[in-house]
Amino acid sequence: MLHIVATPIGNLGDLTPRALEALRAADLIACEDTRRTWALLTAHNLPRPDMISYRQGNEERAGEQLVAAVRAGRSVVLCSDGGYPGISDPGYRLLRRAAQEGLPFDVLPGASAVDVALLLSGLPTSSYTFKGFSPRRPGVLRRFFADEREMPHTLVLFESPFRVGASLQAAFEALGDREAAVCMELTKQHERVARGFLSALAKQFAGKPVKGEVTIVIAGGNPKFARTEEETGMEELPDPETQEEELSLPSP
Repeated sequence: MLHIVATPIGNLGDLTPRALEALRAADLIACEDTRRTWALLTAHNLPRPDMISYRQGNEERAGEQLVAAVRAGRSVVLCSDGGYPGISDPGYRLLRRAAQEGLPFDVLPGASAVDVALLLSGLPTSSYTFKGFSPRRPGVLRRFFADEREMPHTLVLFESPFRVGASLQAAFEALGDREAAVCMELTKQHERVARGFLSALAKQFAGKPVKGEVTIVIAGGNPKFARTEEETGMEELPDPETQEEELSLPSP
């Protein structure tokens, strides 16, 4: 059996009992960085089984080994450095193959930066579009957002801590001045959320790398969550509606 196990995105206490049992019983664990997964196992006093690295660049070779292990009747766990393996993650290729070839697999739910950021944003949750990681090239990045201009769904995307300002500026140019949130270090001790309009957030993060993982949430195409060019142009002082809060969370 292949077990798809969601692991904590920050706080190690978020590992579920089912995930603990799957990791404890595993004959083989496939993960992005064996050092990080070893630290997770150690934190929960779990034994260390055979482990291999399954990441972008070696997924074909490692995938053959994992498929062979499942076919041989071994208990195989696939996990990532945090969250669900297969969500904006090369684990998708293994899941796709398992589904196509009829290999048995299940999914053990757990932490997800997508859901946590969506709720922390304070933006509509009834429907949303997850865009994965944003592209690096400026022109492609603008089109990445422009494709969603008329869509009513809240947007959720992952971003590099070094490109937050550029991504927010591209979103502002493509979508107009909508409400958004920048969620950083989710579930960790220094979790932070900056909320406001895209124009103000783009200025706030311009040329400013941030620490840790970043998830951006942007309102959909509804006038209720946007302001006009005239309203944006009237802004001379720092946006009073932009707020950044640091939540006091227990240490992982």
